[in-house]
Amino acid sequence: MNILVDQVRIAGFRGIANLEISLPRVAVLIGTNNSGKTSIIKALQLALGDYSRSLTEEDFHIDGEDHGSESIIVDVRIVATDEHGNRVQAFEAEWIEEFEDIIQSEADGHQFVIIRTKCERDKVKGGFLTSRFWMETWPDFEGWADVKVISKRQIRKRYDALPFISIDAQRDIHQELREKTSYIGKVLSSIEYDEKDVEELEKMVADINEKAVAKSEPLSELKTHLDSLSQSFEGNGQTEITPFPKKIRDLSKRFTVHFGEHASNSFSMEYHGMGTRSWASMLTVKAFTELSARKHAEEVEPFFPIIAAEEPEAHLHPNAQRTLYQQLADSRGQVLVSTHSPFLAAMANLPDLRSMVKVDGKNCVKQLSNAFDPEDLLILQREVMRFRGEVLFARAIVLFEGVTEEQIVPAMFEHYFGFSSFVAGVTCISVAGKNYAPFIKLGCSLGIPVCVVSDNDGNTKSSVESQIVNIKKDTGLELNAQEFQIYFLSDGNDVEAELVNILKINPELIEALVLSETKGSNNPRYVEAKQKELSTLDSEALLEKLRGAKASYAGFLADVIFRNPREREKGTLVPDAFKAAFEQVKGWISV
Repeated sequence: MNILVDQVRIAGFRGIANLEISLPRVAVLIGTNNSGKTSIIKALQLALGDYSRSLTEEDFHIDGEDHGSESIIVDVRIVATDEHGNRVQAFEAEWIEEFEDIIQSEADGHQFVIIRTKCERDKVKGGFLTSRFWMETWPDFEGWADVKVISKRQIRKRYDALPFISIDAQRDIHQELREKTSYIGKVLSSIEYDEKDVEELEKMVADINEKAVAKSEPLSELKTHLDSLSQSFEGNGQTEITPFPKKIRDLSKRFTVHFGEHASNSFSMEYHGMGTRSWASMLTVKAFTELSARKHAEEVEPFFPIIAAEEPEAHLHPNAQRTLYQQLADSRGQVLVSTHSPFLAAMANLPDLRSMVKVDGKNCVKQLSNAFDPEDLLILQREVMRFRGEVLFARAIVLFEGVTEEQIVPAMFEHYFGFSSFVAGVTCISVAGKNYAPFIKLGCSLGIPVCVVSDNDGNTKSSVESQIVNIKKDTGLELNAQEFQIYFLSDGNDVEAELVNILKINPELIEALVLSETKGSNNPRYVEAKQKELSTLDSEALLEKLRGAKASYAGFLADVIFRNPREREKGTLVPDAFKAAFEQVKGWISV
């Protein structure tokens, strides 16, 4: 059996006024910049680690009316689990010995530990006071921070069995080799040899030093001249040159790490890029954790580290990001990862995602509800995460049916607003048919508003509306106007019919077809002939031509719109359904 920090509450810390987050064994924090990911990690470090030493006035929350919080409060709940992370009733004996009298029990007998960390300004001496207390209950979320602590329940010991290990976003093993407080510095400081090993190793080093000097003319010459120092000591002095550290205890002072494809062509870390140095730094944390775990095991003591990594993907290519995530997920204890990488996030189990969003200006946490059955999760993993992981980082999502829209909608967005969709944080996605459900479920569950613009030909409208009804019924999602909206093209129209019969943008459509069929030809007579041929098409023939060239003309149409975004009056190249969708998105994200 193991343990788990399964619930955390934070009040008055940085941008967080009042927040609750549940944590699995491996939690992946996602969200836009300034959404609170780093604040959650630092709040946990405040509660379980050593962040209180770095506490500043800026860490106290300031609300919209410029009122600062009087205190910072962080509550963590620790529960007993089995090897699969499922909660069990009681802690194992070594954890009972570790936590002693602060263990509490629910009415059904399930044990838990609650530790409250409270930070206040020291009005007498200046600076800040940090205190920890154990609590009897885990109250309802409303008003939790107002539950008073009892002074006699103050915790004065540090739980070494539950260390908080922070992997900073700015990490560099080359720099850390010089720092005794870094994790590789801690590993090196723990090096121990028995007397026999020390004697043997130092003899080997002495032999190497002697050979190095003997085989080097400059070193031999230097030694000869330095030996003349003995004249100042009545002939009793002798110089010893040691290219390599003489004492084993000094090895760590000259410690270096080399890496390469083969031992014969490896290079010192200072000559490698930041990706390799950053990755190596994180692996030293894993080495430190494993060494600590073995030491605790030898003493028959419990050990459960909390490892928090900020943006581990920095400087790494996609496959390296995936590998690194797997290495972190396989670490001992509990793991928190904050990331902006769709490749890394796509490696996570969907229930392990925690999306940081702002609702009415306040930081909130969103996650998939328990209403998602295994089949739902498989569909989401297959249809969304494998190929469209970037949706996890969108401020809003616009969904549509086919490949035509996927190429022209971003151009329409820019034509309409004057800036690109990605600048606004809006992701435009084709669902390759009418498979809207997985994207709607994922987006709305994680606090990312979703707007659908659907074709309206045949029975499409009734089919899509039926999907929406089933999503509400199956997941419990409300799909209200704050998180979801759907618009349809004109009656009976797919996107091509909308462009030809409603917008009547035939000149742009013909230009796109000419570009598609001439494929960049430099023959002006050929291009002119193709222009003349296509210009004779009536609306029906043009529509048929477009539907037969979906995969080819759409990209050229997008290019036409991009190149001349303001040649027509704003919005004249955008169907009404998409205008409505863009305005809805504008309202959601305040662009």
